[in-house]
Amino acid sequence: MKLLRFGDVGQEKPGILDAQGNVRDLSGHIKDINAEFLSSEMFARVQDMDPASLPLVEGDPRIAEPVSGVGKFICVGLNYADHARESGMEVPPEPVLFMKATSAITGPFDQVQLPPGSQKSDWEVELGVVIGREAKYVSEADAMDYVAGFCVVNDLSEREYQLERQGQWVKGKGCDTFAPIGPYLVTPEDAGDVENAGIWLELNGERVQDGTTATMVYKVPFLVHYISQFMSLQPGDIISTGTPPGVGLGMTPPKFLKEGDVMRLGIDNLGVQQQSVIRYAK
Repeated sequence: MKLLRFGDVGQEKPGILDAQGNVRDLSGHIKDINAEFLSSEMFARVQDMDPASLPLVEGDPRIAEPVSGVGKFICVGLNYADHARESGMEVPPEPVLFMKATSAITGPFDQVQLPPGSQKSDWEVELGVVIGREAKYVSEADAMDYVAGFCVVNDLSEREYQLERQGQWVKGKGCDTFAPIGPYLVTPEDAGDVENAGIWLELNGERVQDGTTATMVYKVPFLVHYISQFMSLQPGDIISTGTPPGVGLGMTPPKFLKEGDVMRLGIDNLGVQQQSVIRYAK
């Protein structure tokens, strides 16, 4: 099942993709795709519905982030050995965790705004894990029971803010529009083998990231287990699991985003995003 949200900002409705790739309206059955829905019996009922029985959404509506009201956005750093190497860092003996501001979340086709004065904004395609029920001190063996589904994440990063401005990485990660998510929340039975999936990003038509989730150091079940030892994971929380090599910081010379750039990115079975880059303007 591929769930999504559609509509203008502030007026989004829940939807589901049918077998032909058409958007169907779920708003007659649920209010939104959020923590309440993901942790309810209705989540299972929707999976049993025939999407073709739902109203067809006409036209070409905006596709929003597939989960509303995300409580926590937890990211894993340096989780691909080859990306750690291009960043000049060692693979950590335990996962590196940091938080991304939920105010950075935006739709998968919305514009990305560079902060005023930014010179080192960078791209990072990542596999996102959406939590479906409270996970607290869970075992690795049981971890997938707490996962509602998966999504594509662009974990944009302002490298000067992240690495040169003192303190933790969060400064470079939480800028507004720096977390496009979606287009879908894909349930595990339709996501395929997320630990052996192609993951890629193109900048202005050139493929700069072209990897596989098989090279993740710490896999999804371990990450859910590990993070739940430090904080409870709540329905609707998102874990972004790290990026493969090919980011601008690792190029020689480094290459960063500028106004007018276009990013296109995707993961096998989870869909494709695209964002154009603009400068922030009041």
